Amino acid sequence: MHDVLFTPIDLGAIRAKNRILMAPLTRGRSTQPGSVPNEMMVEYYRQRAGAGLIISEATGISVEGLGWPAAPGIWSDEQVEGWKPITDAVHEAGGKIVLQLWHMGRLVHPDFLGGNPPVSASATCAPGHAHTAKGRQDYQPARELPKEEIARVVADYRKAGENAKAAGFDGVQLHGANGYLVDQFLRDSTNLRTDEYGGSPENRTRFLREVLTALIEVWGADRVSVRLSPNGETQGCDDSNPAATFGAAAQVCQDLGLGFVELRQPGPDGTFGQTEVPKQDGVIRSIYKGPLVLNSDYTAASAEADVASGRCEAIAFGRPYISNPDLAERIRVGAEWAPNVNVPASWYLPGPAGYIDYPTMEQESAQAAE
Repeated sequence: MHDVLFTPIDLGAIRAKNRILMAPLTRGRSTQPGSVPNEMMVEYYRQRAGAGLIISEATGISVEGLGWPAAPGIWSDEQVEGWKPITDAVHEAGGKIVLQLWHMGRLVHPDFLGGNPPVSASATCAPGHAHTAKGRQDYQPARELPKEEIARVVADYRKAGENAKAAGFDGVQLHGANGYLVDQFLRDSTNLRTDEYGGSPENRTRFLREVLTALIEVWGADRVSVRLSPNGETQGCDDSNPAATFGAAAQVCQDLGLGFVELRQPGPDGTFGQTEVPKQDGVIRSIYKGPLVLNSDYTAASAEADVASGRCEAIAFGRPYISNPDLAERIRVGAEWAPNVNVPASWYLPGPAGYIDYPTMEQESAQAAE
């Protein structure tokens, strides 16, 4: 079933065996202190290697950029060594995996920074609460990055890209979505700058371009991608003219020849984020001519329809991959997906429950036969 989803696709230099990608999913299982990947994560990713391509969970490029308890990093040698068994396991299982590079910007609580303020495009404060070791705490005001520090952050991304290559990944994806640092530069509600990094959509994409250029110098353009969230507010980050802003971002991606672009686009009836702001993939598709990957609330049928129509080349499934490690195979044979009931309660637990204990179809059949 759904044959169109099981034709191979070249995502830049990465040959995906099918068009069902695993979207990045923060799960909070790394070893602390140190944000080091561990053996439990090896099993988690191995189980999901049936995806055409795994996009890893968001991974901190630096201490400054990581403000999520037990999320992994990629700035230290110990972290690189922790990732190596994961990439090896995915490759041995016939899969491909890229590392998503993450700087949270103003969404890093000072508790993660020794009491220092977080950084952002401008001196703003996110609404809501941060998850910290002490529980939920109000976000605190960020300080604006001066231009000389922007260069430092770009260098942090470059180093993280180099470390990802040393760890054995097939490429990298820049996290440019969901209200984190790159998104804070892109959108006019959070970028209030008056220098060359602010103002026009083209100026607000300057940071995006500089980071992507640094990663391309490490990997080559055909192994670099970006995730964007071009429609609607997310974590207090919004834009007054998303078509203009993300049209400019699409032009950056086209100019640089990225391997693929992934878009998270919730709709008015989304189960994890809702917005009435129109989806922007049509605008982006008219400018960026490389492979386009869409994400958010897809079923097998709607995924097949959008790939078959040419709206996109592949679909990234997020939450369904939590409770369905063999999601691609379930889609291929037309089997039911394991229900995602009460899964949020286990998204960020410290142990294996709700992480590596979901059965595959084969395991379900064996259990039924006992």
